Amino acid sequence: MNGGSLLRLRGLLRKEFVQVWRDPSSIAMAFLVPAVLLLLCGYGISLDAANVPLAVATQRPTGLAQSFAGAFDRSSYFLPRRYLAAQDAVRALDARQAQGVVWLPSDFARRADSRGQSPIGLIVNGVDANNARLVEGYVQQAWAGWLAAEARGQARRSPTLIDVEPQMRFNAAASSRNFLVPGLIALIMTLTGALLTALVVAREWERGTMEALMVTRATIREILFAKLVPYFVLGMGGMTASVAIAMGLFGVPLRGSLATLASASALFMLAALGMGLLISTFARSQFVASQVAIMATFLPALILSGFLFDIGSMPQVVQVVTNVVAARFFVAIAQSVFLAGDVWSVILPNAAALAIMAAIFLGAARALARKRLD
Repeated sequence: MNGGSLLRLRGLLRKEFVQVWRDPSSIAMAFLVPAVLLLLCGYGISLDAANVPLAVATQRPTGLAQSFAGAFDRSSYFLPRRYLAAQDAVRALDARQAQGVVWLPSDFARRADSRGQSPIGLIVNGVDANNARLVEGYVQQAWAGWLAAEARGQARRSPTLIDVEPQMRFNAAASSRNFLVPGLIALIMTLTGALLTALVVAREWERGTMEALMVTRATIREILFAKLVPYFVLGMGGMTASVAIAMGLFGVPLRGSLATLASASALFMLAALGMGLLISTFARSQFVASQVAIMATFLPALILSGFLFDIGSMPQVVQVVTNVVAARFFVAIAQSVFLAGDVWSVILPNAAALAIMAAIFLGAARALARKRLD
């Protein structure tokens, strides 16, 4: 690169940074949009069931039955409501006043001490299958906890009690927020990274400033590089703000190193900006650029990144398709760094995939970009 090229590049970079500084929408897209989306999705999306209305029917409210029913009062998962007849509890379920019914028959005390018999009945609203499984698991957890407490209190082992000492690794609180927020960062930065370049370049085409840039002596490589650097800085700033919100506001632990997360984020941001530059090569209106960016980046990242849906549970053909979604690889890295630490067997292959995708997108943008107005 000769002196004239360096001088042109310095001028182009200065022009882009000044343009960013004078364009509040770019700064808002880099910092405000990720923060707002992270707050809305972080508080609004949860895979945990809490405050579940539960109908508890005790046909004979003996001391033992009342003791077990009290376990639901002490649980943070349920909002129990007592009934004396099972039919009344089922009617509450039908009227959607309860998500589940726990039925304690009149011989609950005898059956609780009998081997091989189920002392309680459970009916769950199965419209939402995921929520139904959660409610069933919470009821079983309450039952096991009550049996353990009874065995300790009476200094004897209940025949139906099995001592289980579970260990929850990586996410001891079993909080879905700890799992979702790192994926949310990847999802949001995929969208904002692509929009930063796609919309800004499209805006220049609409305003006519791109034509003025094209008639200069700057090469197309210099123009693309000058476009990339400022928005890379903005994107990494938005990523830093998102990580700060995740740790400071949502309390997501960071068990890995910041250097590892920053390096992976840089590769991911290059891939996202590369997608935006690629979109900008053929979308010269902001409306078209925004629609293409959403369809090509946000929706695939939402569905195929493993953020919400387990990739291993998808059909084999769909699993193959996920390999072209950059967010898939960054979600794996982010969840590992946040919750497990620097697990290099996870980080290195996914980081290599991000580097390859960044090279492909940036190379395709360079190959398709032409310094002409047609």
